[in-house]
Amino acid sequence: MSPSVNQVEVVLALASKKLPLLSNITRHDINNQFLALNGFLKLLQKQAPDPALEDYFTRITKASSRISAMVQFTKEYEEIGVHAPTWQDVRAQVDAAGKSASHDQISLANEIPSVSEVLTDPLIVKVLYNLMDNAVWHGGKITTIRFSVEERNGDHIVVCEDDGDGIPADEKEKIFERGYGKNTGLELALSREVLAITCITIRETGKAGKGAWFEMRVPKGAWRLTGKGE
Repeated sequence: MSPSVNQVEVVLALASKKLPLLSNITRHDINNQFLALNGFLKLLQKQAPDPALEDYFTRITKASSRISAMVQFTKEYEEIGVHAPTWQDVRAQVDAAGKSASHDQISLANEIPSVSEVLTDPLIVKVLYNLMDNAVWHGGKITTIRFSVEERNGDHIVVCEDDGDGIPADEKEKIFERGYGKNTGLELALSREVLAITCITIRETGKAGKGAWFEMRVPKGAWRLTGKGE
């Protein structure tokens, strides 16, 4: 006898609850193994201080860090679209992301009007954090990260710019691919998918050597000024 539609729905609902739990348990176990791996690696370095092996230790450490980042990415990826899009205060979210990003020696200029809101996934704060963190770690000698907004053809463009090294022309699209670049490339890939939920696009349009320039295009209807209508 074939299962009824209701039975199938019950099974699917149960599976949807169990899969995230299984993923969380698996990530927890993997992270514990990483702690052990990195601990033994440090002990080995101390007991075998051979300069000829230093390059291997460095490679192993980098590989471990990349795998750990991939595991973290699976957790963040699962959260995309879990909550319905809501109106987010863009300026406040930039400030919140700035407090978490590592930029002690870098000035954060938030020029977005305080009355600006965008309809997006709540993970927008993660997108903003990723842009700042990416600039800090891969932009070279940066002194300033600036957020601003401008209007073009009815759309609003949220800009994140810095005065670092910039991105070569042949890498402007590749940086959004998973696994590309100086790190895993997962952060920008994640950011693009979070924004796409409400049809917000992101691209890099800066000039190499003159800093990075990320543009997030918010379509008409997904941007409003609080207290002043859309």
